[in-house]
Amino acid sequence: MVDPSPLLTQNSNLENKIVFSTGRSSSLKLLQSVIVALAWIFYGQQTFITVFTDSKPNWKCLDLADPICKSASNPCHLKPGSWAWLSADTSIVSEWSLECADTVLLSLPASAFFAGCIVGGLSLSTLADSILGRKMLLILSCLIMSLAGCITVLSPNIWVYSVLKFVCGLGRASVGTASLVLSMEIVDPRWRDRIGVLGFAFYMVGFMTLPIMAYVGRNLSWRLLYLCTNVPSFCYAFFLYYMVPESPRWLMVHNQNKACYSELHEPNNSSDEKNNFYSSMKILCTSRRILWMLLAVMATSLGISFVYYGMPFTVRNLETNIYISVGLNALSELPASLLALFLTVTMNRRSSILTLTTISGLSSFACAFNTTIGAARKMQLAAEVISYCGACTAFNVLMIYCVELFPTTIRNTAIALVREAGLLAGVVAPILAAKGENNRFWSFGFFGLVIVLCGLSCRCLPETKGSELSDQIEEGENNSIGNC
Repeated sequence: MVDPSPLLTQNSNLENKIVFSTGRSSSLKLLQSVIVALAWIFYGQQTFITVFTDSKPNWKCLDLADPICKSASNPCHLKPGSWAWLSADTSIVSEWSLECADTVLLSLPASAFFAGCIVGGLSLSTLADSILGRKMLLILSCLIMSLAGCITVLSPNIWVYSVLKFVCGLGRASVGTASLVLSMEIVDPRWRDRIGVLGFAFYMVGFMTLPIMAYVGRNLSWRLLYLCTNVPSFCYAFFLYYMVPESPRWLMVHNQNKACYSELHEPNNSSDEKNNFYSSMKILCTSRRILWMLLAVMATSLGISFVYYGMPFTVRNLETNIYISVGLNALSELPASLLALFLTVTMNRRSSILTLTTISGLSSFACAFNTTIGAARKMQLAAEVISYCGACTAFNVLMIYCVELFPTTIRNTAIALVREAGLLAGVVAPILAAKGENNRFWSFGFFGLVIVLCGLSCRCLPETKGSELSDQIEEGENNSIGNC
């Protein structure tokens, strides 16, 4: 086996030189990292906005003496004119008369959004490792996401609406990844764990504002919710352009910071290869150890994401208040962020993920049984929140883990692919949630099974707690040896 010490020594020197050569104070870099992490607010808002804009609103009987209308649980089977929506434009269901639509059609916009995230992740993520860099990809992604979100208010039907949701997902795909990588690469090493968790806390803020805004505007048009969440995101993209620099690590690796680069390396003729559009994808496919490591974390991400994306869509199946249920899910992001911070400081990465996925899976199973007892429903709501909180914490730890696992040359692409695996669950989860209205094992039972099984795939990954970030593929290959 090749002795890893020369690589580690070189990496340590590079770490110190990058910190020195950037010429910025620690407090300024910390502030810039916080600004970058703010992107998670808008990322979180767009993730679950369809829970409110695409929900079935309340309705009423026009004739209170009509026994058929009073006993009906769904207005679809009632005669036209015997009932009416309480507010006709609070949801796409009421505005476009989709009360009798198939569950697959109703879940189409949410699935199209996550499908857009998959396509965007595959097509845009490599730009951060090649020609655009972290900063410009983050700005481009925010602009695509916010512009598509604003244009969504002009949708005349569910088909146009779904296409625009796809484009919105296309832009949203790289926001979280680019924000996480950029914020952790520009800040001092001693703050990396905390900045990574701060981004997840901002995600919670964005998610938490959704039920608040939806409740305040519950009698207003669903289009207003899109404007309130996308206009600030559009303005943020321009603010980011002037306030935050590019990642010094990316500049060093790609030969674009000449003053600093001359201190670190001899002239190198490989920059053209590194700036190739899909060079990072090629590197991933040619390194067997890195590839197996990537597949393991992708499987873990897939399992976690079934609970992470599925739970907010399944809370309506628990027959509780949707604003309270989604609000509790959003609020659970705060303890999830704090718990992730605690675990990244005190425990190793693998043990944390294995423990959290097991707890989340068992809690999800507890929600799979139908009950009419009030106390049991409250206990199931608590179990649902615990399951979601466990998945959130596991996802947060996994993202920090991925930043530490992969070298700079492929880091953004690798993390994007890990998130892509999770987005596959995001495409399927709304459909399973709709199917779970009649049988909860399609939703809660399936989610619990998958997260437990997929969580086991991280068992053979190397431990990265306390290690320095690697920059070249050789360092990543040397670190990819785990203990099973």
